[in-house]
Amino acid sequence: MQDFLFIAAAHFLALLSPGPDFFLVARSALAHGWRHASAACIGIALANGVFIAAAFAGVAVLRPGSTLFTIVQLAGCAYLLYLGWLFLRHAGCSSQDVPGATTHGAASWHTGLGMGFISAILNPKNALFYVSLASVVASRHTSSGWVLVYGAWMVCAVLAWDLAVALAIGNAALRQRFARALPTLERLSGVMLILLAAALLVNLAKMILSNSA
Repeated sequence: MQDFLFIAAAHFLALLSPGPDFFLVARSALAHGWRHASAACIGIALANGVFIAAAFAGVAVLRPGSTLFTIVQLAGCAYLLYLGWLFLRHAGCSSQDVPGATTHGAASWHTGLGMGFISAILNPKNALFYVSLASVVASRHTSSGWVLVYGAWMVCAVLAWDLAVALAIGNAALRQRFARALPTLERLSGVMLILLAAALLVNLAKMILSNSA
């Protein structure tokens, strides 16, 4: 039980750190409401589940410095730049003006699901965190049963946290209150995503230079 509390606390603290997933959920909730944002939440949880399964299965190709991890980082940077540009370009637009946000509920929901999954699966921070956490769990010789419990708990925690963010930000009263501020918030989110991509590119360049030295 002590190990479980340690893993759960470390994972929750990581969730509190704002990243591209948070900005995507917040922007979707403010622009379209929590129901639309819930699709992105489910996509993010599914992608986290993929990382958790890969990390706890001992997939070493996701370790820092590996070829696959470098490709994931580059793809993640490209997607963050695209998402940031999208937020900046369509700041203040109605749902009909934003790519993928159609008037058909099912199509819009599936688009949100896909964007959430892509945002999380291309986030190298997720790969790093879960591989590190899996290493800690392996060092404690944790049974396979408890590993399954950890994995299920973390997927549920990601989904619950993102849904809580969507509900808090996407309720109708708050959306009306922040209607005038929405374009500014969207632009700030776009800038933050671009800065995150730039920071990742700088760290990647340093890693490549240090490995080649």
